[in-house]
Amino acid sequence: MHLVETMAYTGEKPWHGLGNKLAPQQPIEVWRQQAGMDWKIEESEVRYITGNNNLGVINAFPEQKVLYRSDTRSPLAVVSKRFKVVQPGEILEFYRDLTSQSGFELETAGVLREGRKFWALARTGQSTTLKGRDKVDGYLLLATACDGTLATTAQFTSVRVVCNNTLRVALGNNNGAVKVPHRSEFDPEAVKRQLGITVASWDGFVARMKALVERPVDPDTVEGLLRRVLTYAAPDGRPDIVNEQALANVRALYEGGGRGAMLPSSRGTAWGLLNSVTEFVDHHRRARSDDHRRDAAWFGQGAQLKQRAWDEAMKLVA
Repeated sequence: MHLVETMAYTGEKPWHGLGNKLAPQQPIEVWRQQAGMDWKIEESEVRYITGNNNLGVINAFPEQKVLYRSDTRSPLAVVSKRFKVVQPGEILEFYRDLTSQSGFELETAGVLREGRKFWALARTGQSTTLKGRDKVDGYLLLATACDGTLATTAQFTSVRVVCNNTLRVALGNNNGAVKVPHRSEFDPEAVKRQLGITVASWDGFVARMKALVERPVDPDTVEGLLRRVLTYAAPDGRPDIVNEQALANVRALYEGGGRGAMLPSSRGTAWGLLNSVTEFVDHHRRARSDDHRRDAAWFGQGAQLKQRAWDEAMKLVA
């Protein structure tokens, strides 16, 4: 079962092998068409019928509105009338000046869940190589949903090339993400100012990655960190339960099963330990499909797991 409705990409084929491949440096208009984002979200008031058979009376429900696709007329969601819509085209438009003036390059964009969620991901042009062989590139992800499941979210993300693991770039106190709730107007320029699209944040992230590479970890440290990260809440306020199966899977990745696990940057280091968790979340965690796993890894429980692993890893180098 695929969550991805339509998608375009440049470079390597993405995680599920779907999508339209584009040559690099295509204009935003081509991306909009090829990623299936060249439609609009329309809105209508909610109506309902009371009465029997064909003699019902049509009534309006003014507090809510129906969102639907302009191309197929398919319904997307029923939301409060105060809900501010962000259009698919606006997500791509956000990158227009970044790609033309700031050296950004769109890499994937697309539509999830029949149009309820859409995203674009661009390389920032920032990159580093750890211990000569382990390359990590900087990205900016922008995503939103019109069914209330996701605020419009812009976040810096790193991608470790050897295994395609993603990790939110933590930037001091704003956690690398700017969220605009759908009660507010989406102001792209304000979001860019808040993100502070600067190299300084990436440089700080690189310094932290290098510190993790230089931090050796012993088996007890590995076990302790994984037990703190790979837990789920028990009912009735009892202590958290460790997910033993996940722990065994992550430990196997760390001990050599993971992609890049035996690189000098990873072997026996806090960086290798962190990447065993991110690889598990991005590629191995149980999910209904690859798309569901990716969705969770970017926006849901998977993203929270990776954040916990990052926070714990940072304590090792504090």
